[in-house]
Amino acid sequence: MGDVLAGFHAAWEFESESVLIRYERGIRTPKLFQVLGERRVPLTALEGVTLSPGRRGTVVLRAEPRPGADPLMEAAAGQLKEHSDPYRLVLPAERAILAEYYADELRARLTESGPAERHLVAAPEAPRHFKAYDGKASFDGTSVHFRWSWTGASTAKWKAGDQRFQVADLGGVEWRSPEVLEGHLRLLHRSPAAGRTAQPDQDPATVVFGLGYGPVHESLPFAAAVLAAVRARGPVATVPAPRLARPRPRDPADIAERIRHLGELHRAGLVTDEEFAVKKAELLAEL
Repeated sequence: MGDVLAGFHAAWEFESESVLIRYERGIRTPKLFQVLGERRVPLTALEGVTLSPGRRGTVVLRAEPRPGADPLMEAAAGQLKEHSDPYRLVLPAERAILAEYYADELRARLTESGPAERHLVAAPEAPRHFKAYDGKASFDGTSVHFRWSWTGASTAKWKAGDQRFQVADLGGVEWRSPEVLEGHLRLLHRSPAAGRTAQPDQDPATVVFGLGYGPVHESLPFAAAVLAAVRARGPVATVPAPRLARPRPRDPADIAERIRHLGELHRAGLVTDEEFAVKKAELLAEL
């Protein structure tokens, strides 16, 4: 496709096999977006696209990632608030027709659905660190280090001492948003027999968040980076090679509808004569 659709706080560049999402760094941009910077999302990591009315004269284009395809969304486990969803693109309502056209174009290229067998979207890079209420967490790519705070850590954590966890020993992470009660980041041991303490403030494998401690834009990318490193260490034999996506057969009625949308964009002056001719030829070639 090779086109760019710019909205509030982000712009989506549609490529042949992926969508490159570039996030703004303005004052009003969610801090999580600023930390992410940009993300390339393979089309094989997506299973749907929706377009719906937004608030205050806007429309919302949203791509639906497949379960397990994105370590960031896997770690978030549905806890992100709407305005911090990295797969939402908010546009002025007057661009609804253009957004619908791109939604149709993107939707037509999606061929996969259901849980992904491995992460398909790159995680935020290590090293990463953040300050929790009861300690400091750092990750260098191979191990996670918890250094307890003398003012916030429980007696149980002080007795256990500072902790270092090798990625090879971990089985996953549990992130509970700092925007809810009892927010925390817990490291899960690879062996189920290891068990875990019920209370986060007593568990040496957990750092506890609090007001101003472990904010989403710091702790969630951290959790995603650790989770991606853990998943990457899985046995190679258990991770099948990704299937090559076969193009969906084109419905002539669908092609006709997309050409109609393209014509509306052309008449509205949003697509040049040359762009209209090229796109129309591409669509007709798919019949």
